This record gives sequence, structure tokens and C-alpha cells, in this order.
Amino acid sequence: MDGLPMQVPREGLPERVTIYEVGPRDGLQNEKAIVPVGVKAEFVHRLLDAGAPIVEATSFVHPKWVPQLADAEDLMTALGDEGRELPVLVPNERGLDRALELGSRHVAIFGSATDTFAQRNLNRSLDEQYAMFEPVVRRARDAGLDVRAYVSMCFGDPWEGAVPIEQVVAAGRRLLDLGARQLSLGDTIGVGTAGHVRALVAAFEEAGTPRDRLAMHFHDTYGQALANTYAALESGITTFDASAGGLGGCPYAKSATGNLATEDLVWMLTGLGIEHGLDLDRLVATSSWMAGELGRPSPSAVVRALAGAAG
Repeated sequence: MDGLPMQVPREGLPERVTIYEVGPRDGLQNEKAIVPVGVKAEFVHRLLDAGAPIVEATSFVHPKWVPQLADAEDLMTALGDEGRELPVLVPNERGLDRALELGSRHVAIFGSATDTFAQRNLNRSLDEQYAMFEPVVRRARDAGLDVRAYVSMCFGDPWEGAVPIEQVVAAGRRLLDLGARQLSLGDTIGVGTAGHVRALVAAFEEAGTPRDRLAMHFHDTYGQALANTYAALESGITTFDASAGGLGGCPYAKSATGNLATEDLVWMLTGLGIEHGLDLDRLVATSSWMAGELGRPSPSAVVRALAGAAG
């Protein structure tokens, strides 16, 4: 056993995908313990060394709301020139100011497809969030920055239940219309299923949004993340968010458990013969190391299997 699956390509799937690594930001934001800056910086470096093409480093959110990321400036300073090329989340204009002061070149905003989550996460209504984001995106674009938009609760909301597909499309297109280059569709509480994924992608296409402007962000609460990823691949999606070791959740949605594990995604893509550019052995070593730093086993099935085989 060499730690890699046999490759059996399937016709009709993309030849290559981009994995958007969110572990250092989305993965660590829900940890009970504060992870030291030095450990976070090493985590980022290890992921880059493993071949991750994009690593979202942190969020310039107010420390009161996400204390785990209160050290954003310190982390970006520690990462130096390399850090300027890593995406950071900016919730509002103040967050953008902090990112600009540090020379960040890639930022992301985080919207909601539902009113309740917008109120709880942003202290804004569903409609009011766009007024908050508009100057952020405009100023970022004017400064030459790349802007990504997340939209959460795309498949279900713990307070509102199932979210109508047309509501998600409307919310997502408004974020794109502000000037975001890419839209990441989040299954924040992990309730999505394969047919729902296909229907949502198709609805965006019917509304005039090309598939290459969409990314998928799955959580594995109900064990559906890989099935949903496969459905998205069949629908032509080529960018997937994932978190090393399956770390993560959402501090404002308690039913949101870990993200799709990067290693589990890499294992499936490798088996399908889809190029991704990541070194699985280095990823597993990184997540095993981080699990040790956090004092608990990795949620990733592939990390547990390969780390156990190595031991």
C-alpha cells in the first residue's frame, strides 16, 4: 500500500480542479483553545509546502466575535511577503482597512442566503448586508484586489429550515453583481444532498452565472460532503473549498460541524484521475501534526487511515 488509491478516471468529469484550503481560517475559528501564532504560521507554511494553491490565512473580524482569530495582524506579519498573496476574510470596511494596511492582495466577504443567519452573523438583515458589502467590494476592486464572496446557508438554515433555491440564487447573484470574481456556495450545516447540488448549480446557470464563477463549500455533518462534491464535479464545478484534517465549523451555527477534509477530497480526486496538485503524504503529516497541537484526533477518515497505517 503506497498511500494512494488506484486511478480509474471517469469520462465527463473535469480534468483538473482547484482546492481552496480554508483550514487556517475556517478550520481554526471554532476551536475552543487559542492556537499560538507560531503554530498557525507553521500550519500555513506546511499547507503551501504540500502544494495547496490557495490557503485562506485568517479573518479580520472583530476579536470580540471570533477571539480565535484576534491575532490576524500578528499572523500576517509573521507570514511576511508570502502572506500578502493569501486570501483573508474581511467582514466590513474596517476589516478591509486592516487588510489593506498589511498589503493583502486577495480578500473575501461572507454573506448569507437567509435573513436569520444574516442577523446573527452580520447584525444585518438579508437586504442590509449588501449595503455593508458594497463599499468593501468597491474599495477593494479600486485598490486592485481580487474579491471572493461566500454565501452561507445555501442548502438549509437551522432556524429557517430548507432554503429555496431561487432565494440562494438571488442572494448569490447580488454578491457577484457587487463585483466579486467568484462565489463560494456554502452548505453551512451540511444538510445538502447530491440532487440538491445539481439543481442549485443548474439554477445559477439558468440565471446567467457561469459554472466557472462558482465554488462549493461543503460540511460533512451528515456524511454527505464527498457525495455532494461528486455531484458538483458532474455539474462541471472545478473549485472546492476544503479544510486540512476536516477542521472547522461555524461559531454562529452550532449544528455546523467540520468542513470537507482536504485529504478525503484529494483521495477521491486522485482515484478519479483528476489533477489537483497536492501531495497527500505531506497533507496527512500536516493534519496529524495539527491534531497533536489541538490535542485530539483528526476528523478526516483518510488522515486516520493513513496515519494509522504509518504508525
